[in-house]
Amino acid sequence: MVIMISLAPNGAPYRLSILVLLSLPACAIPAEWTIVPSVRARLSYTDNMNLAPPGQARGEFTTEVSPGVSIDANGPGLTLRMDYSLQRTLHTRQADRSTQQLDASGHADLVRDWLSIDARAGISQQNMSAFGPQLLDPSQTTGNSSTVRTTSISPVLRHYFHGLATAQLRYDYQRVSSGRLLGVRSDGLNLQLTGDNGGQGWNWDLRADRKNIDDAVLPPVTMSDTALTLSYPVNSRLSTFVTGGYEKSDYHSTGKQPEGRYGSVGGNWTPSPRTRVSASVGRRFFGNTYNLDAEYRLRSMAWTLNYNENITTTHGEFLSIPPTGLSDFLYQLWATRIPDPQTRLQTIKVFLLISQMLGPDGNVNFFSHRYYLQKDWRLATVYSGPRSALAFNLSTTQRTAQTSSAIDSPLLGPDELALEDRTRQSAAQAGWNWRMSPRSNLTVGASHSRAESLTTGRSDRNTALTLTLTHQLRPKLSASVDLRHVRHTSNAGGNYRENGIGAALMVAF
Repeated sequence: MVIMISLAPNGAPYRLSILVLLSLPACAIPAEWTIVPSVRARLSYTDNMNLAPPGQARGEFTTEVSPGVSIDANGPGLTLRMDYSLQRTLHTRQADRSTQQLDASGHADLVRDWLSIDARAGISQQNMSAFGPQLLDPSQTTGNSSTVRTTSISPVLRHYFHGLATAQLRYDYQRVSSGRLLGVRSDGLNLQLTGDNGGQGWNWDLRADRKNIDDAVLPPVTMSDTALTLSYPVNSRLSTFVTGGYEKSDYHSTGKQPEGRYGSVGGNWTPSPRTRVSASVGRRFFGNTYNLDAEYRLRSMAWTLNYNENITTTHGEFLSIPPTGLSDFLYQLWATRIPDPQTRLQTIKVFLLISQMLGPDGNVNFFSHRYYLQKDWRLATVYSGPRSALAFNLSTTQRTAQTSSAIDSPLLGPDELALEDRTRQSAAQAGWNWRMSPRSNLTVGASHSRAESLTTGRSDRNTALTLTLTHQLRPKLSASVDLRHVRHTSNAGGNYRENGIGAALMVAF
């Protein structure tokens, strides 16, 4: 089975192959397939279509028609999920527009215990900068948003050598594009050898990476990393590890050369099946480095706490896989509350999206061609009762540029090149879902975020309140009503308020 989607950005024909390497084995591997076409129609009104300051705001009605398809396949050697929609927006006071949304991922085992393939693809509307108007509704139009397309294909060779080690060789091809603003391709090899000591005493893990990055506006960059990790189980609940390695990158840094030896020490603590903590401390070429990954689960509640710091890029963040702990927890917990898997997935998706309205963690992955040292904190929790669920998310992202701002001149004006040298974004989010009846759900979301330029002193704040009511009219027909109120303030000007309302019908076939 080959899945192809036709795209036409800027009026030019453009074809993107979705999970093309999965197309060959898809028909041969036994799996349960679910294909659900759908059509969504929505009428909405906003009193500030272009998110303009007071006196320039104008209201407008829009009509949206969105045909789409959802594909799920699950089997012993194949997992595939794809959600795609084509959104046609009809405006009353400006030109009509077409946008697309795609979220696809899959895994296929070609030769058992030897060869497999992972693939992902996405199309989404993203804010270009954390400063300025922030897009929340696809029907809105701002100069601070663009369509981002991502593709990742990874064939993997894996084999277990009894009594010696498990070997894995992975090739990654990745692409991120957004018209003339972003165009990055990368390919890399990863070799990993994990020792087999039968669960007794010391064990080892050897990893070697090499990645080539081709940015349309930069010279090619090569990144390499080799590391050896030794681990020791102190007891059944606690293990320790030490890592040593050497890394080298040839991008033009404004500070220390991005290369050198590094090391870290840490431990894993699992006091119970519901509690897990992993932490480490070390040193790399940019200084001391820390990592924390903790999770605590009760019967009806889950907590996660994460801290990470690394050298990253805009395209790397678009390709990163967001944490799934809370969504997996709700999927298992709501199995009896919402028996239908498709309805359950959609309800969880709406609930988490509303409680994370400004991005996966409330912070904006702003467009840039630069390399950054990024430090992330994230605390998230979700509680689910018999008829309601409550989620909270607190996060902070700090970026320090490692390369010159001159390379971002195509994205920023000459007076704004220093704006993103050092930034800090913080967000607090909350979402509440109430299952009013077996067919009705009410979801309320609140979000407040702050983006600061530590170099120029600019500070922007965004507050959003949303309410969504959904009702299942018939087994394949649902209706929804949504309300929102948004405020944006900045010490650089451009303050605005926006209120919106919408009503939608969705038919699944």
